[in-house]
Amino acid sequence: MTPLQGITVLDLTRVLSGPYCTMLLADMGARVIKVEQRGKGDDTRGWGPPFLNGESAYFLSINRNKESVALDFKHPAGREVLERLIAKADVLVENFRPGTLARLGFDYATVSPRHPRLVYCSISGFGQTGPRRPEPGYDAIMQAEGGLMSITGAADGPPFRLGVAIADIVSGMFAAQGITTALFARERTGRGQAVDIAMLDSVAALLSYQAGIYFATGSAPSRMGNRHPTIVPYETFAASDGDFVIAVGNDEQWRRFCIVTGLEPDERFATNRQRVTGYPELKPILDARLLTRPRADWIARLRAAGVPSGSVRDLHEVFSDPQLAARDMIAEVQHSSLGTLRTLGTPVKLSDTPGVVDAAPPTLGQHTDSVLTTDLGFSSREVDDLRAKEVV
Repeated sequence: MTPLQGITVLDLTRVLSGPYCTMLLADMGARVIKVEQRGKGDDTRGWGPPFLNGESAYFLSINRNKESVALDFKHPAGREVLERLIAKADVLVENFRPGTLARLGFDYATVSPRHPRLVYCSISGFGQTGPRRPEPGYDAIMQAEGGLMSITGAADGPPFRLGVAIADIVSGMFAAQGITTALFARERTGRGQAVDIAMLDSVAALLSYQAGIYFATGSAPSRMGNRHPTIVPYETFAASDGDFVIAVGNDEQWRRFCIVTGLEPDERFATNRQRVTGYPELKPILDARLLTRPRADWIARLRAAGVPSGSVRDLHEVFSDPQLAARDMIAEVQHSSLGTLRTLGTPVKLSDTPGVVDAAPPTLGQHTDSVLTTDLGFSSREVDDLRAKEVV
């Protein structure tokens, strides 16, 4: 048994935030029916290179465990098909610009009276309310306007976006959390509800202690490179052969760090508060000492002393780590045209009802016929008629 077994999710999303959300739900056993634009599909099917036998690596990374139905629901016959799909669903997820589905009669206010148990999740750039509601949402814009870029990068360099689309991803994560919470509430009330996720809200929520610093001081935190604003030493250092990270989280770890590195006790840096305020004096001392040995040597010594540290690894090194294999974080699934496909596993480990990664991302419209005939009761002739009308 999987935790969301028996839950059907109708996925009207594309690109990243919505598909990431529905992938998380699918990993936990929900049946996810991904409705894609007929003839084109999710935008990310065309994003690349790289492509694997015509399939986008980007698309493949976030659409496992799903079924694909190719449908033009702007066509009157397509709207009828979509209505029948909604009637079968426990959850609907969409990430259109606010107002788009209202014009087609599929917004929450219109759909909910007909399907009161439906959990309806909308992901958008700025949410379903507020003065910026109509604006589109793009990850880079949200990282910029949400303040994340202002605190990312070298102190004397330009702001940077993260190496992954974190605004999209965290919005998808919050959406999955909101959906499962709403499903839990439905067990008590018997009613579904709207889940409203804004990318700007999601990025702002990530600011956590940086927001706390701002609220406490009234001053906007600045970029500090890999340095932590309130813990020292907690950043990247150069060893004699490469970069590694040291994370000294308390004063006892600092004392052990000094023993390992041979630093003489210095009352100027005895407490974390002193190390933060004395950072300009301490940093050159640390840099000079840590350059004297290879990083593997330092890491082995520090870990043995209970001081957290680790190499700055590329993805080849990451996915060669036996720890990830032991945690089932690299899965293999069988794709209809690609054969064996490697993908990430699910990071949420449940002891009694674990999630599974057992189905490859679908090809465009791979499940159209089976869903329409088996789930919705269309005859083969009716499906052929819809295909002739360019609805499916």
